[in-house]
Amino acid sequence: MTASQYAYKVRDASGKFREGKVRAETENAVAEKLLSMGYVPLEVRRTGTGLQKEITLGRKRVKTKDLAVAARQLATMVDAGLSLLRALSILAEQVENPELRRVLVKVRQDVEGGHSLSAALAAEREVFPPFMISMIRAGESGGFLDGALRQVADTFEADVKLRSQVKSAMTYPVVVFAMAILMCIGMLLFIVPIFEEMFADLGGDLPLPTKVLVALSESMKYVLPTLAVVLGGLVFWWRRHGEDPGVRDVVDPLKLKLPVFGPLFTKIALARFSRNLSTLLSAGVPILSSLDIVSDTTGSVVIARAVHDVRNSVAQGESMAAPLARHDVFPSMTVQMIASGEEAGAVDGMLKRISQFYDEEVQATTEALTSLIEPLMIAFLGVVVGSMIMALYMPMFSVFDLIQ
Repeated sequence: MTASQYAYKVRDASGKFREGKVRAETENAVAEKLLSMGYVPLEVRRTGTGLQKEITLGRKRVKTKDLAVAARQLATMVDAGLSLLRALSILAEQVENPELRRVLVKVRQDVEGGHSLSAALAAEREVFPPFMISMIRAGESGGFLDGALRQVADTFEADVKLRSQVKSAMTYPVVVFAMAILMCIGMLLFIVPIFEEMFADLGGDLPLPTKVLVALSESMKYVLPTLAVVLGGLVFWWRRHGEDPGVRDVVDPLKLKLPVFGPLFTKIALARFSRNLSTLLSAGVPILSSLDIVSDTTGSVVIARAVHDVRNSVAQGESMAAPLARHDVFPSMTVQMIASGEEAGAVDGMLKRISQFYDEEVQATTEALTSLIEPLMIAFLGVVVGSMIMALYMPMFSVFDLIQ
């Protein structure tokens, strides 16, 4: 008989209610398994057939911050002496993200079925990145699972901090720019038509800036809906295809070449590369496997290709610093520090120093950008709104001539 998926609700020895899913051939087999685990079955039903088929729309994405918190809590419980099954059960009850909770319940079931934690996580690769799986596999092999989980949490928390710094630097200019756009649209839709009627009553020829402003106001009834549809379509398309290889092959190189933000994006990618590679190497993951994993964590196709080329060169017997020097995206300072680390046999420690350096560089760059962008955005807002007001009031300078 083919095994099917069953959803169950049980009460454990402490009286708490639990629920989950399991694969079995019959409902009786599910009930027997639950009883053998010390649970009291309350409900067992088959899922995935007929009207009972589960349909999940708009699942909440599991963020890096959620994984960092989960790894930290799991490390604490394992270090305190709790069994892995018990720790996973508690973690599944505590997490706030419903998607992560669902996946953790499934991971616990796989571990209970005899799989290792890394193998159970590998079955959910859409949620758990290869970096986390490899670190936990190394921790299981070396007997330091709690330490590996802490390293995962530290790495994820550093990445979250890096992203938050960039977001905080971008929040102010984005808000000011959005306010400027909304103010312009509001003036074109509501203020300019009032002045237009007044100008028509007065008669006479309007100045060119005022004519342009009036024409823009009249066209807004057609332009605004079209623009809203186009922007909505672009946002929808980007969410579906923004991570496609063909799209990233075009967008990522352009991001690194931007005049102001290009260097910032480069530093962020280099910080991720050095931090993740340092963590993997310090955990005992082989260098070739580490380079394979790190190439997918930098967030840039350009650096990912460079790392992949480095990996191939290392596989042929070269050092890591020599192929890095062939790619312009890696600064000479980074290459020289890695070469020094290879000579001293402490590449992981040198990479950690490089990541700390670029973290500080990202923070300094974002602070400099914020201090530079703030006055520029204020000036931009003043010029845009001031120009519109001047265009509206220019006819008033000759109002007496028009009355006569």
